[in-house]
Amino acid sequence: MSVPLLEVQSGFARSVTARAPGKINVSFECGDPREDGFHPVATLYLAVGLDEQVAALYRADGEITAELDDASTIAVDRETFPVGADNLAVKAALALREATGVRAGADLRILKRVPVAGGMGGGSADAAAALVACNALWGTHLTRQDLASIAARLGSDVPFALYGGAAVGLGRGEDLAPVPLRSESHWVLIPASYGLSTPKVYGELDRQRERAGLSFPAPKEVSPEVLHAMLEGDPHKLAASVHNDLTPASIALAPELAHVIERAEEAGALKAIVSGSGPTLACIARSSAHAERISMQVRDELDVQTIVVSAPAAGASIVPHSGSF
Repeated sequence: MSVPLLEVQSGFARSVTARAPGKINVSFECGDPREDGFHPVATLYLAVGLDEQVAALYRADGEITAELDDASTIAVDRETFPVGADNLAVKAALALREATGVRAGADLRILKRVPVAGGMGGGSADAAAALVACNALWGTHLTRQDLASIAARLGSDVPFALYGGAAVGLGRGEDLAPVPLRSESHWVLIPASYGLSTPKVYGELDRQRERAGLSFPAPKEVSPEVLHAMLEGDPHKLAASVHNDLTPASIALAPELAHVIERAEEAGALKAIVSGSGPTLACIARSSAHAERISMQVRDELDVQTIVVSAPAAGASIVPHSGSF
């Protein structure tokens, strides 16, 4: 992986900025929890054109901290925003330092655009961007494969944020197989004004299955129908084949999602799905113009935020420096 150095002073980069995409789960199947507590999944990841940015400023004293960028476009509670080791971007930088033996530190400024606790992997994107930024900042020159090994220890979705594009994810989601797409797809995202805890959604899924006396083995593959629809670039076939095992649990915890899904489809969405554990909804459109029409109608009727995106998007990468830290 190319590692350009920016604002070089005394042989090192003073600051480096990297970006990484948010994702939607076009398909998501989930088995019963394993002995380690994780649920085995088979999912089709799709990186979308909505990213996070992490600007890393070199520190010689070894400290690693995080702060929220004032230009963030989503609501984030500054009082609860983690600035230390609880922040996934900080964890990523610490993991990179441990893997390479460097002693330098960094101040990480995080520009958030992906809904928080929304099922779109915003925290995972922060971690992936931090890995790429600090790899350049500290001159550790790890390959993307090396970074992916570190990413897999940080969270199930972090490796995908590093690679981007589209991919089948198995295991916890970190075992990736790229899916080469030849055409764009168009989506309307509907974030909620609240978040859903992923562990709570999985817990609700387990309770629902236990009450129904159902047991699900570990899924071995993503539905061939959804894969073929994505490869063909046919939004109608895609709408007929998408699926998310977590949807009933997400709706049980946030019943209003069912109404928003219904209204989005009445507004013209070919299909509205819960992305990951939710509560963000992803609506399939025929084209970018169709997506804009859906977005406007849903926003006006429900007084909610909507975001039009296309996919696939590239994985984590260095971006041109945008000014002083």
